[in-house]
Amino acid sequence: MSNPVFSNSPAFSQKAAERQAAKDRAAGLVPVPVPSAAQLDEHFALPDATASQMDRMSYEDTIVKTAVSFLVLVFGAAIGWFIPVLLFPALIVGLVLGLVNSFKREPVPALILGYCLAEGVLVGAVSEWYNQAFSSGIVPVAVFGTLGVVGVTLALFASGKVRASKRATKIFLVAIVGYLAYSLVNVGLMAFGVVGSVHGLGDVKIFGIPLGIPLGILVVLMAAYSLVVDFDFVQRGVQTGQPRRYGWTAAFGIVVTVVWLYLEILRLLSYFMPRN
Repeated sequence: MSNPVFSNSPAFSQKAAERQAAKDRAAGLVPVPVPSAAQLDEHFALPDATASQMDRMSYEDTIVKTAVSFLVLVFGAAIGWFIPVLLFPALIVGLVLGLVNSFKREPVPALILGYCLAEGVLVGAVSEWYNQAFSSGIVPVAVFGTLGVVGVTLALFASGKVRASKRATKIFLVAIVGYLAYSLVNVGLMAFGVVGSVHGLGDVKIFGIPLGIPLGILVVLMAAYSLVVDFDFVQRGVQTGQPRRYGWTAAFGIVVTVVWLYLEILRLLSYFMPRN
């Protein structure tokens, strides 16, 4: 019951099809096979490619990179605790590597881990000084306090109750610049002997309360918001399918924030701990 128009036309005859196939083979043209319905069903039943298979950021991979960074940090802290004279070399190396990692377009794992090692030595040496100058319980309290702030911030972010916004980030950046200016002035006054107390301007009392206490609470809140910004970076990187290597950038940012948070909590606790 073929269509007489097609059957009577030489262009649609079997011989014409065979001649065209011979021409295609001579020209090196290979006909594209048409998959069957069963083959299509089998293809669509295959599992989706994972983020690691596509070399994209994932929460699991970023967590691993962050954990490795903190292990290096803790190892450096142990060195700094037992060899506190490495404080100033670690400070210089950490500052240089911190700037290099901040301005590099592509993350370099070796430089990030080198920064974590230097910062660890710095943290260990500073912790040992606080341990000698104040009650021996100040360091464990600061460690658990830091873990508590990180845990609560992560829980609030994961639940959606806390998010980074453009307005809050602008206020945060202005506050960071102001606090940096205050810190530089304070260090300068202490270096030149204008103020001789342990905390410098932080020991100046306003209404009977040392300035360092409300300032310390404010800075801890700023560091907590910085963690929110870090978590937001990770979330956006995973959702937009950023390259996997940027998990190192996320790990670097989180380490910087947690170290800052720990040092600020350590400083704040020193107002309440007895001096040795």
